[in-house]
This record gives sequence, C-alpha cells and structure tokens, in this order.
Amino acid sequence: MSENPDKPNINEAGKSKSNGSEQELEDAVEGSDEALQKTKSGSPSTRRVQRPHSSPPRFVTVEELLETAKGVTNMALAHEIVVNGDFRIKPVELPEDSLEKRVKEIVHKAFWDCLSVQLSEDPPTYDHAIKLVGEIKETLLSFLLPGHTRLRNQITEVLDLDLIKQEAENGALDISKLAEFIIGMMGTLCAPARDEEVKKLKDIKEIVPLFRAIFSVLDLMKVDMANFAVTSIRPHLMQQSVEYERKKFQQLLEKQPNSLDFVTQWLEEAADDLMNQKYKNALPAGGGATGSEDSPMPNPVAVQNYAYLKLLKWDHLQKPFPETVLMDQARFQELQLQLEQLTILGAVLLVSFSMASPGISSQADFAEKLKMIVKILLTDMHLPSFHLKDALTTIGEKVCLEVSSCLALCGLTPFTAEKEAVLKGQIQAVANPDDPIRRIMDSRILIFLESYLATGHQKPVPTVPGGLGPVQRELEEVAIKFVRLVNYNKLVFSPYYDVILSKVLVPP
Repeated sequence: MSENPDKPNINEAGKSKSNGSEQELEDAVEGSDEALQKTKSGSPSTRRVQRPHSSPPRFVTVEELLETAKGVTNMALAHEIVVNGDFRIKPVELPEDSLEKRVKEIVHKAFWDCLSVQLSEDPPTYDHAIKLVGEIKETLLSFLLPGHTRLRNQITEVLDLDLIKQEAENGALDISKLAEFIIGMMGTLCAPARDEEVKKLKDIKEIVPLFRAIFSVLDLMKVDMANFAVTSIRPHLMQQSVEYERKKFQQLLEKQPNSLDFVTQWLEEAADDLMNQKYKNALPAGGGATGSEDSPMPNPVAVQNYAYLKLLKWDHLQKPFPETVLMDQARFQELQLQLEQLTILGAVLLVSFSMASPGISSQADFAEKLKMIVKILLTDMHLPSFHLKDALTTIGEKVCLEVSSCLALCGLTPFTAEKEAVLKGQIQAVANPDDPIRRIMDSRILIFLESYLATGHQKPVPTVPGGLGPVQRELEEVAIKFVRLVNYNKLVFSPYYDVILSKVLVPP
C-alpha cells in the first residue's frame, strides 16, 4: 500500500513490490524531495487535500537507478508509439566531426582494408568474407515472417556456411554468385522505397565495395522492418499500454507518495477557477454545476476538462507541469504555440475582413490568399528571434496592398489613406495580449476546444464560434490532437483524478 493514506492506490492491497525495481528518477537522481514541496493558500469553496511531508531522501544503488531508468524509458517509448501516429524509427546519424563518428570511420576502414587484403592474396583467404555472409544470412532471416517457409529454405540452402567453407578450402568458392543471390533476396524482401538502392548494388563489380554497400542497405531495411513492426503492434499496444502505464506510475507512487502533489494542485486550481469564475474572461467555464444555489459545486468531469484547458495556457518556465501529463508536456507546448498562432491569425483576418469591402471579403479566393500571406509571415512565431510587432507591421503593409489590389480588380472604391492607417493600426494592436479583438479570438478558440472535448470527439462536431470561420480547418486539426491526448490521459489516470476530486469537491 502507499505510504500516504491520502494518495490513491490503484493496485490491490497486498501486492508485493519487486526488489530494487522502478525507483523513481526524482528520488534517485535528485536525492531530495524539496522540488515537490509546495505551499498552497486556502480556499473558501474547496477543502484542501492534506498531505504529509515527503519521505526523507535515501541512497540508491546503481542497479536500482538503471532499473528505474529502464522502466521509465520503456513506459515513455510505449506512450510515444501509442499517442504519436507519426512515430518513426530513424537511422542513427552521428554528428559531423564528432569523436564517435571518427572512431567508427577508422574502425570500419580498418576492417574493410583487412578484407581487401585477404581477398587479394593468392590464393584468396575468405575468413572475413564468410563471417560477413553469415551476418547477412542472419539479417535476411530476421526479415522473414513465420509463413515465409520457401524463402527461409532458399536462404538456408544457398548461404550454408559449412558448404561455403568447404568450397573456399577447395578453391571452388564463387563469391560473386553469392553476392548476386543476396542482392536478389534483398530485392524480394525490401520495401518499395528501397528498390532503387538495391538496384544500384547490381552495378558494383568489386567485392569489397559491394559488401560494404550491401550492409549499408541492410541497415536501412532494418529500420524499415522496425517501423513496420511498430505499425503492426500499435493496435495491440493501445490495449495494453493503459494498464502498463498505470501500473508503472503506481509503482512510482508507492515509493514516493508525493508524486501526485502537482496534479492535486492543478485540479484544485481548476476547481477554484470554476467556482469563483476567476478566469471567466480567459477560459471557458465548462460543464454544468451541481449542488445547492448557495454553494454550487462543479462536476468532476467539468473540472477535469477545465484543467486540461489550463494546460494550453501554462507558464512552463514558472510552474511545474502536473506529473501525470509530464510525458506529454512537449505536445501540450506545441499545441499551445499553434493556438497562439491561430489566435493572432484569426484576429488579423477578422480585423482585415471587417475593414474591407463586403464585396471582396466574401470572395473565397481573396480570403484564402490573405490567410496564406499572414500564415507565412507568422511561421517563425515559435522562435526566440521572432518579433511579433515587426511581423504585424509587415503584415499590415501586405494586407493593405492585397485589399487595394482586389478592390481595383473588382472595380470598387479604392482604400483611402485614412482607412489604410486605421487598418494597419488595428493589426499592430493585436501584438498586445490585452487587445480586445485578440482576447475575443482567444476566448472563442478555448470555448470551441471545450465544446469539442465535451463531445468526446464524436459527431456532430461543435459549431465553430463566429469569427473563426477562416481558421476552422486549422482549429479542428488542433482540436483533434488535443482531444486525443486528453482522452488517452484520462484512460490511464482517471482513477487518480477521481480520488483527488472526491476530496477537493466537498461543500464547505
């Protein structure tokens, strides 16, 4: 059982802990719990969950640290495969001029030089070459599926190392013939994307460069096979990963009971915000309330949804991220940046279409062209070197130019200098986070996300609030990613959230 009675224990009581396994990284690396200590202010509308002080730090062995790192790494990898549909394994590329790359090049050169010397002897020595054929044989066999009996028999028969050794001893070995078979088998087993690389192998006539190129292509085929395996196991992994992640987190929680402190604070703040309407102009209230008129209490689902929305407004430099969403922090940061860009984009377009003549603002081609121009100029918004004020100044110039051009083409009254100045000024004002237009767009985007989250990603899709029509496609793409992250996190950690909220949502 957990050492802290106020912390939820999802596992059945009486389960034994495995010796020396899953010691949390925070305890092992930091050796201190000070990072997880927090002081919280009282609230008139919620009862705070009382948490005892953290356990004192203890020393750990290297074996415990390695076992913990392995467990956390495996959990993070499984999580990445499940939540990231674009997850791909890529070939390792060592940095240029790095020591590791230089050592690797030196060792490989020495090996291939040795092979070249052996094959140049009279008579040739095939010791190294036969070892390479054995490695190639094992690699080709690893690509086969259980039903590939005929191909397995072909590889085993042609690349019979005992027979090859006898032929080498008797001077009857035809290494070129073996290479030809290997290339043909690679062409049969490789992905279509590798056909060109395999085809180029047939043009290499010298044995040493040919073997070197064969191994290079085989390395690429290994990566292809690994990605194929990832794609194949993803549906099965999805079924298992929820229980797997919950089990691993429970083991972590049992050894460090304060591993839910930041989660508790996160949910408490969300409940306070809903009941006090502290941030009603910045975030949607979300969900209905239950309870009496004197002390309305939001339902747990509404608090959770609101809490997830708060992650899209998180100050990552000043506030620790909740423990249960820590593996997705980079994804939430990316969504936050995308939403900031959509807010600016939507505000600029709303201002531009309001100032432009109805005759051109309703034209789909003009609206799409204007959106593309603004999007391109906001592309680097995530970079530290990006200056929003400067970008909006440029955007104002471009927008006025496009509006004037379109008015002229349609034979409408041209933009006056006064209108251009007003439009440029309104666009530049969007740089201020307190700009009314920007705040309206920000609030409506979050209202849409909250509605999308409440529907559970089911049709019909919530109606996009007014003013967001030009960015509807981009907004729905972000909403799909956001809801996918949230729903998976709920599947894994909702039992913990339910226990915490059962203590937080208590009438005074």
